[in-house]
Amino acid sequence: MKPIRLLPFAAFLGLAVSAGFAQDAAPAPFAIPAVPANAQARVAAVQVRVAPDRAGWTYQAGEPVKFLVNVTADNQPLAGATLRYKVGPEMLPADEKTASLPEGGLVIDGGTLKEPGFIRCSVTVDVAGKTYRGLATAGLSPEKIQPTQTDPADFDAFWEAGKAELAKIPLEARQTLMPDACTDTVNVYHVSFRNVGGGWNKLYARVYGILCVPKAPGKYPAVLGVPGAGVRPYGGMKELAARGAITLQIGIHGIPVNLPQETYDQLGAGALNGYNSFNLDNRDAYYYRRVYLGCVRANDFLVSLPEYDGKNLVVTGGSQGGQLSIVTAALDPRVKGLAAFYPAYCDVTGYLHGRAGGWPHMMRANEKTGEASRHATAEKIAVTGYYDAVNFARRLKVPVHFAWGYNDETCPPTSLYAVYNVITSPKRLVLALETGHSTLPEENEASNAWIAETLGLK
Repeated sequence: MKPIRLLPFAAFLGLAVSAGFAQDAAPAPFAIPAVPANAQARVAAVQVRVAPDRAGWTYQAGEPVKFLVNVTADNQPLAGATLRYKVGPEMLPADEKTASLPEGGLVIDGGTLKEPGFIRCSVTVDVAGKTYRGLATAGLSPEKIQPTQTDPADFDAFWEAGKAELAKIPLEARQTLMPDACTDTVNVYHVSFRNVGGGWNKLYARVYGILCVPKAPGKYPAVLGVPGAGVRPYGGMKELAARGAITLQIGIHGIPVNLPQETYDQLGAGALNGYNSFNLDNRDAYYYRRVYLGCVRANDFLVSLPEYDGKNLVVTGGSQGGQLSIVTAALDPRVKGLAAFYPAYCDVTGYLHGRAGGWPHMMRANEKTGEASRHATAEKIAVTGYYDAVNFARRLKVPVHFAWGYNDETCPPTSLYAVYNVITSPKRLVLALETGHSTLPEENEASNAWIAETLGLK
């Protein structure tokens, strides 16, 4: 199915290509007119606009790519500004060059790619002591991108064994009403249930989450919400529950999800810092094994609820949550569909083949020194094959809804298409070209509408 493009976005401020990120920097090499003494002081709205020279930002592999660059302050061109730019395959090292911005804008030669992929152009400019940045990314035959990741011969046997181990563990669910979080139509609970563990405390691992259940008697479809990367509390998916669905939003770290924010900040900076590479050299002890099976266990809990309608279950999430959505739908035949934004952990081995790989970029060489990643060992590369979303995507049998943009620097589109292109079940992609690792209201609305249609919600 061809992607649905959300265009145009020129009217939206704050996008990476149209409004750069302000940072401390050296003084500007040219002057901004002084604000009159009797006028209200403010900062000029500097915008760095970068765009490929073709509508749709997409070319055929081998075709030349050019980028058009303009810089404005309060929509007035800043001709003569000194620009610094890098252009080349996304996420790979590129030499920085400088150019003076001519009247009418600058045209940058982006070259081409012989193989399907993406070329990115990033531009920075210093204005009044601040640095502003814009970028754009051109796709070259993205529909033909294929994964670099190996599909282990015993992949299915490995995960079937994991699910068999999980099935032997009693659910032992705990459910505590959160009166202050409830609404007129939805009951909200902090819940937990048993999961596979690891190490000496294997018997005590649990999954924690926020459950939302419609108050009106009846049977309801269910939605599992899986989290993006990081360590944080959760408040539940009350809006979707109010529309007539049981929702469960889980954390992945085996800790309650209703603690003070300071607790998560400390764990994220300390004990859980870098969790995505913990035990990466051991497929049976890798951090994500417990996480992946914990998502299946979350579904065990959902389908055990007396309010569940017995047939309708979807999973949704973004970034790491997109990764977990793909994994859960592939591992659990009870899932009837998934809706995901810019999934992570897609074709992470791409860097070992001269192109971008997915978050968390554990195989990426040091950009400054070129030194190979410490994770690029035979043992760790082999383990990623059992956990890469690519290999789960190959096994999907249910409808999928995706959304992403070309300018994502966290989950680069090369890695996203490596997953999308191997999916053989019904699939839909909402493509918001200019977006990075974020969503627009239209993307959220499209995802919610797809979930509602899939589940038969109002």
